[in-house]
Amino acid sequence: MNALRRLTLLSLEQATVLPYLTYRLAQDGVRVIRLEHPQMGDPNRKVGEPFAPGESEMGSYFLSINAGKEAVTLNLKNPKGQQLLQDLIVRLNVDVFATNQLPKNYASLGIEYETLRAVKPDLIWLGLTGFGPDSNEAAYDPVLQARGGLMDLTGEAGGSPQVAGIPLPDMGTSEHAYGLLMRALFERSVTGKGSRLDLAMMDSTVSWLTQPITMAKSFGKIMTRRGATHEFFAPVSVYPTKDSYVYVALGNDVQWTRLLSIPGFQGLDDPAYATNAGRIADVERLNERMAEATRAYATQELLDIFRQAVIPISKVQNVLEVCEDPAVKPKLLRAADPTTGFRLTLAPPPFMTSYLTENHQTLSFPPRFGEHNAVIYGETLGLGEGDLAALKSEGVI
Repeated sequence: MNALRRLTLLSLEQATVLPYLTYRLAQDGVRVIRLEHPQMGDPNRKVGEPFAPGESEMGSYFLSINAGKEAVTLNLKNPKGQQLLQDLIVRLNVDVFATNQLPKNYASLGIEYETLRAVKPDLIWLGLTGFGPDSNEAAYDPVLQARGGLMDLTGEAGGSPQVAGIPLPDMGTSEHAYGLLMRALFERSVTGKGSRLDLAMMDSTVSWLTQPITMAKSFGKIMTRRGATHEFFAPVSVYPTKDSYVYVALGNDVQWTRLLSIPGFQGLDDPAYATNAGRIADVERLNERMAEATRAYATQELLDIFRQAVIPISKVQNVLEVCEDPAVKPKLLRAADPTTGFRLTLAPPPFMTSYLTENHQTLSFPPRFGEHNAVIYGETLGLGEGDLAALKSEGVI
């Protein structure tokens, strides 16, 4: 049995950066319990269209990264709420506590590492922030894209900076946190000791700027947005066909030689283009001539020819086409609501886990607001209906 399935994680989470991490862990079979304020909850619950009438706190935006989890409400501003959190950590034998709250809230919510470690010494504590544990600056994904250089690298040459089509700082931080957490779990398995982990979205985001930073600081070459073309290789770009667009990416001179043997592309045979450096030097005119050649073909015809010649190419697919791609369709995940029967399709995982395989790529439906209060507070902590009603009336749960 995969050892990750023995783990329990409590997550004081909202928005995207931490929920995506815990969603990834749920795909491993980790028991993930999300904690939400009993009045406010996760704002993302109300983003997008509700999946069914009367489900105002189950918006489509929330559903995409919260399957496979449980949810309880808990007011950590209340001392009784803080005591319940500590009781849960002990009674559930929690392995990981995670939060993406601002650091200034740690003390008032009773979630500092030292406080929770005193309750369970081998606890792994994870805090995700915008700019580190000493900063309380608000940080949403586009802010990180702007400050972290991604926006300046995205868009058409000479045009305005653009955000990427997906929240890369959010999801990149989640992936970095996944690796950091796996290391901490390994270290605990060896030493028996817990640890505190802090990860800043800014650090995660800027760590991807490998070429841009080295080029700028070591060679004085500033890389910036250049549309679909590449800074160092040509021809690399989006090109039109008779019926859509393709993306072609030649990475070496051998592939260029193969390209020149394809009907319609022989006219590009120019000694100046024999090396990648020569092609980059005349990239604008080269791309115009490439477009003339690709425009003579239907997309599928060009795909077949280029793939036969082992030249990297793809149709520029929309999301629905991606879902039908044979490399993707068999790996999509699913979740079904037992109440309404609504069927949810979810993005595939970066790798298929044994847990997903054994469960036929199906996760439990994203939890409704406070859905598991009775089970977790009642069955785990032994609180009766009267106790729960009293805690609810006091605004604790």
